[in-house]
Amino acid sequence: MLSPTIFRCLLISFLLLSLGKIAVAQNKTATVKGIILNENDHPLSGASISMLGKNGGLNSNDSGRFEWTVPSNKAFALVFTYTGYKPLQKNFILNTGEVETITIKLERETNTLKEVVVTNNADRYQPGLVSINPKNALILPSTTGGIESLIKILVGSNNELTSQYSVRGGNYDENLIYINDFEVYRPYLVRSGQQEGLSFINPELTRSVQFYNGGFQAKYGDKISSVLDIKYKQPSRSGGSAYISLLEQGLHLEGASRNGKLSWLAGARNRSNRNLLASQETQGNYVPSSSDVQAFLTYRPNNRWELSATGIRSGTKFSLEPTFSQQSTSVFSPFYTANIALDIYFEGKEKDRYATNMLGISAERIVNDKLRLKWMASYFQNKEEESIDISGTYLFGEREFDKSKPEFGSITNPLGAGLYQQFARNRLNLQNLHLSHKGALDAGKHFIQWGLGLEQYNIYDKLNEWELQDSAGYSLPYQPGALTLNKAIRSNADLDFIRLTGYLQDNLLPSDSGKFTLQAGLRFNYNALNKELLLSPRLQGTFRPEWKKDIIFRASLGAYHQPPFYRELRRPDGSVNRDLLAQKSWQVSAGMDYQFTWNDRPFRLTTEAWYKNLYDVVTYDQENVKIRYAGENNAKAYAAGFETRLFGEIVKDAESWVSLGFMRTRENLENDTYYNYTLDEQNNPTDSTLVNGGWFRRPTDRFITFGLFFQDYLSTNKNFKVHINAIYGSNMPFNLPNSVKYRNALIIEPYIRMDMGFSALLLDTDASNRRSKSPFRNFKNIWLSLEVFNLIDRANTISYQMVKDFSNNVFSIPNRLTPRLLNIKLVGRW
Repeated sequence: MLSPTIFRCLLISFLLLSLGKIAVAQNKTATVKGIILNENDHPLSGASISMLGKNGGLNSNDSGRFEWTVPSNKAFALVFTYTGYKPLQKNFILNTGEVETITIKLERETNTLKEVVVTNNADRYQPGLVSINPKNALILPSTTGGIESLIKILVGSNNELTSQYSVRGGNYDENLIYINDFEVYRPYLVRSGQQEGLSFINPELTRSVQFYNGGFQAKYGDKISSVLDIKYKQPSRSGGSAYISLLEQGLHLEGASRNGKLSWLAGARNRSNRNLLASQETQGNYVPSSSDVQAFLTYRPNNRWELSATGIRSGTKFSLEPTFSQQSTSVFSPFYTANIALDIYFEGKEKDRYATNMLGISAERIVNDKLRLKWMASYFQNKEEESIDISGTYLFGEREFDKSKPEFGSITNPLGAGLYQQFARNRLNLQNLHLSHKGALDAGKHFIQWGLGLEQYNIYDKLNEWELQDSAGYSLPYQPGALTLNKAIRSNADLDFIRLTGYLQDNLLPSDSGKFTLQAGLRFNYNALNKELLLSPRLQGTFRPEWKKDIIFRASLGAYHQPPFYRELRRPDGSVNRDLLAQKSWQVSAGMDYQFTWNDRPFRLTTEAWYKNLYDVVTYDQENVKIRYAGENNAKAYAAGFETRLFGEIVKDAESWVSLGFMRTRENLENDTYYNYTLDEQNNPTDSTLVNGGWFRRPTDRFITFGLFFQDYLSTNKNFKVHINAIYGSNMPFNLPNSVKYRNALIIEPYIRMDMGFSALLLDTDASNRRSKSPFRNFKNIWLSLEVFNLIDRANTISYQMVKDFSNNVFSIPNRLTPRLLNIKLVGRW
């Protein structure tokens, strides 16, 4: 028998040898880490990673990242899976201590709703949310291009020359736009779509597009109508694109460092609408030019920190020397049965400049799998100059349309003559500094989000504009012995104020099955300019019953308020109302989301009914894209409607969608009374009646909106494609400025437009057949497109011009938009 001393020695030796073997075994390992992305380079949270032939595994975190210690010096395989995506297997043989950093990009299953507006099922649980594939913005035939053209198909449009859009009865100022969580602004002095430049969003850089047409969460800002949330790409490899067309040219480059810590994205664009405007009714020398440069950098020093910077510099110049305008209308005079026409001869010029700069930086800390913190700072500057000095002499009457007569095209029966002069020297300098913090905490059944922001605004504005109208030798409005201007605005304003904003939001999963979800949040906004504190509770909920059909019911209820900004504060005479209150609303919506398969192809049908009750409303008149506010909280209003949309593959493997909406929006002014006068034979008033205006149509009231995006290809060759963009909107009211009696006096006829594009693939993605010395060996593909704008050549109306005849009768002459036009575009990507 061994003695106790010898036994202890043997036991200690055995333990030491065992620990040594364990230590050696532990050292024979390596590390695989990286990020898992979808086809749009969007991180996939919760993707599964497993080792082939082994049990267990792990999941990617909220940023799509993972890290796994694996055996070294032996072959093994990792399998990456995610619901709705094809599994991907990667094989490895790593040396001891080696760290392998990879990027996994998963492809969608062919039997899923791929590249349709919905990108994942989580979007279906967000009331009012439509996620859009940004790739469609690159192929959509549109005069303005960009993401906003896709939005217009969903919400309608009445102007193809602008990127502005109206959502559920609101104007463009009521929409929020974010790029990488930074709010962006558009120029304010722009009067018409002709003067607009590039869209602020570069679709070549865009990774994801989320559009809320109402019922959005408390974490978003303080506007009444909608939210457009844009995220730019975070590249994992080098690439880029270049394109050239008759209207626009652009280049973008992207890349990432070898260790995956640094990624960068940059793009430059240039646009000239000279060819588009050359066919306008007003002839002259148009010199429009716009350009911008954008960059997005991301740096991840480790798995816990992510630093990013977004920079945008954009400039637009617009110059016009009009010479002649020939307009006609089908509106008939009560005294004449022929078409009324207007010829204008111009002198002078217009010259405008708009410059926008934005810089935003952010730092995000992933404390752990449950807690994320983010700090943001941004600076935004907008400089605008508007110089106009144009005079026009006009002749108004009946035009001869008989081609057999020598007077064809001329005004043969003059009804009126006169001149007018427009003068403007306007300057605007807007600066915004924004500091904010955001956070998110995963607490089991609760996902809590919060935020706090401080904004400082400095707005310097100088307005000096007037308009003279002379009809048949009389200055209008006519005052004997005096020269009276039809309009005169002269003012200076220097506004410097701060806003404090914040929100707290809880995303609840009350049931273990997850069939019912609830989002409850409270947002606050304090405006130091008018000393107003706003509280906005918001609630969203979804329910998915256990039915055979894949249906989700969605609803939202909340307060949505809009503090006044630059344009709302301005009265028609140019004075600033610093005491103007925020426009306020209560909004409710309810609908359903139904996903199904028909003819072995995926489809999705959404419907939603909604209602807005608005008060402390600031009324406005809209002419082209210019919005002129009353500068007073002078009305209450409502808007109600119903929307339905169908997304799917009408043609197999080609995404399409159709949108149909019905809406009514009305407003009731506080001072809406006016007098109707009875005139004698000499047109002198003899009696008057006080009339109450009641409920008027709002400027954006449109009963029916219809939008279609359709794709198809040759059955024998998918490399030849066709894209159709069609929009219909029923009539809208047009108000005569500063008149209650003639509010809704005119009607803008229905807007009907169809754009069509034809694309041919000149170089496909298969590079195996290319020669090594080919200049195109590194290209993924090259496409050539022919676009036909306004295929049906409809002369849509955007506004009206008022003229008087010799008898002092007023006639309205419509201002038309663009006719049919061709565009050619060549795109290459590598």
